[in-house]
Amino acid sequence: MAIDTKHVGTSFEPVTMDIERGRLVAFARATGQVDPVYCDLDAARKAGHPDLPVPPSFLFAIELEVPDPFAWATRMDIDLNTVLHGEQRFDYHRMAYAGERLTASPRIDDIYSKHSGVLEFIVKRSAVTDEAGLPVADLTSIIVVRNPAVLP
Repeated sequence: MAIDTKHVGTSFEPVTMDIERGRLVAFARATGQVDPVYCDLDAARKAGHPDLPVPPSFLFAIELEVPDPFAWATRMDIDLNTVLHGEQRFDYHRMAYAGERLTASPRIDDIYSKHSGVLEFIVKRSAVTDEAGLPVADLTSIIVVRNPAVLP
């Protein structure tokens, strides 16, 4: 069954996360960051940062802070067994730091298909803002869905 394009423009409940040093350090280590500014507060401050900076791609984790981070897909009648993560892009407006409270506001920006409908694509964008509502980053995820009804 094709994904209904009526979902284009749908916004989902914003998700807020308190950015904690311990989580940043764990993420930096897990993703192989070797720059000490991501793990050592003294190194970060010597480099001119007010606190530990958020490592690249960490902001993706904000939307995982809810009990069911894929509820949006379920509401769109998408079988999670057919989902692939196609692409992730981060457009940063400024550096974020430990101690901040950030909010991600996701929405579906586009739905389209390729290969005669065998593959469907969902473009989900999330604006990440600080407590003042100022932009921190824009995240774009492209989710690929295999349409079993069209598969040969």
